[in-house]
Amino acid sequence: MALPPEDNDPTEEKPADKKKASQDDVFLREVDDALREDELKTFFSRYGVPLIAGIVLGLAALGGYLWWDGSQKEAAGERSEKYIVALDELEAQDIAAADKQLALIADDGNSASAVSARLLRAGLALEQDRPKDAIELYKNVAADSDAPQPFRDLAMVREVAASFDEMEPQAVIDRLKPLAVSGSPWFGVAGELVAMAYLKQEKEDLAGPLLAKIARDEDIPQSLRGRARQLAGLLGVDAIEDVVGEDVDAKEAAAAGAEAAAPAKK
Repeated sequence: MALPPEDNDPTEEKPADKKKASQDDVFLREVDDALREDELKTFFSRYGVPLIAGIVLGLAALGGYLWWDGSQKEAAGERSEKYIVALDELEAQDIAAADKQLALIADDGNSASAVSARLLRAGLALEQDRPKDAIELYKNVAADSDAPQPFRDLAMVREVAASFDEMEPQAVIDRLKPLAVSGSPWFGVAGELVAMAYLKQEKEDLAGPLLAKIARDEDIPQSLRGRARQLAGLLGVDAIEDVVGEDVDAKEAAAAGAEAAAPAKK
């Protein structure tokens, strides 16, 4: 005969045990919350002020950068508009009005547009036969450590060219010799000025080879190369034969190519 199931299952949790477990769980949560609250209080008591100060400073820096960036873009847009107006005035041959617009840009900091406006003003001054004003503008750009280096080099070359007759030959050499080397974008113009300074010093042995080197440099404009070739020839440096030889070789190569390309006669 089967026995009835017992009501007391040893695996079944008693109500008293359930209540105690629930109370323990609530107590542990309260203790955990209290510990976290104490940790937060301790953290904020130690680092609260520096942390808040850092957040405020960070937000202030971000706001300042956004304001600066917006103002820079706005200023750049205004400079561009002034530049366009100045170029329109130049196209209309109104030099005075163009110079006035360029002066507003040139006085507006050390941006690339401000520096280029100063260079353009210097060029206008030369066209108006105001070399002293031009030289001062070129000096200003050449001495500006914040200006891009190519602009500074250009200003120095133009300044020396404009004041060449009043400068001591050695001063010309000292200033331009670093630019009067092969591979420099200013080799042609700077090298020619240095060669002229050598001639003033009666140093034909230095001027001639430098001019011949300019004449052979294919990266230099042909007009400047031709002038340097003629001067070198007058100084007894053979820069002409090399060019003539190159031309003959080129003609012979072209003739040979044409002959090879022609159909064979029967």
